[in-house]
Amino acid sequence: MNYRRFFALPVVLLGLQLSAAAQVKFPKLGDILKTTLPKTTTSPTGSTGTGSLTQQEAAQGLREALSQGVSKGTDQASKQDGFYLNRLIRIPFPADAQRVANTLRSIGLGSQVDRFELTLNRGAEDAAKSAKPIFLAAIKSLTFKDVWGILTGEKDAATNYLKRTTTEQLTTAFRPIIQQSLDKVGATRYYTDLTTRYNRIPLVTPVQTDLNQYATGKAIDGLFTLVAQEEANIRENPVARTTEILRRVFGRK
Repeated sequence: MNYRRFFALPVVLLGLQLSAAAQVKFPKLGDILKTTLPKTTTSPTGSTGTGSLTQQEAAQGLREALSQGVSKGTDQASKQDGFYLNRLIRIPFPADAQRVANTLRSIGLGSQVDRFELTLNRGAEDAAKSAKPIFLAAIKSLTFKDVWGILTGEKDAATNYLKRTTTEQLTTAFRPIIQQSLDKVGATRYYTDLTTRYNRIPLVTPVQTDLNQYATGKAIDGLFTLVAQEEANIRENPVARTTEILRRVFGRK
């Protein structure tokens, strides 16, 4: 047996494997980033964008998406049963006064508790009619330092940004509207009657819930929930992009 040829064979095979490996070119990190990250261009006005999309156009698209979401959301909420029959945003009896509802139901006043919950949601529905211009004014005043982060973020990134930057001013503006609506539909009177009856029960801890504050917070939360739904729809559903700027901004990867 030719032992020289026998031992030489593995060496040859190893050399062939090394040669083949040397021909395989693994992509560098920089190359990967170049192929995955959007290319940056500069518009004639000096603005920076992605491809042919300028930063101003991206901001315009984001504002338009938020405006569309707000308009659809408030229109939906302001319809009769817009809050009351929507399990996502229906306003329940105040949690810190839930014992009032339970106690009153146990003594045969359940129908009055139900009537109050209905009027509470009717108040939110009535107030939602006035919410749209407040939201739209807030959208117009937004700055977009992190516009690219919003556009490439989660499906509710724009809504969360709007929520963080406008909730305080919306609450201030919305409270008197909610109070007027609660008074208009009788929710304030029903709640006062219910808590008065409850507080007369021996040995109970009196309830002093700020109904306006509670209803305002819940109404605004509900509107933001609907706006988030519309934002997600625009991001994920091409049919929902009803204008050219929306198609350009949200149609990009």
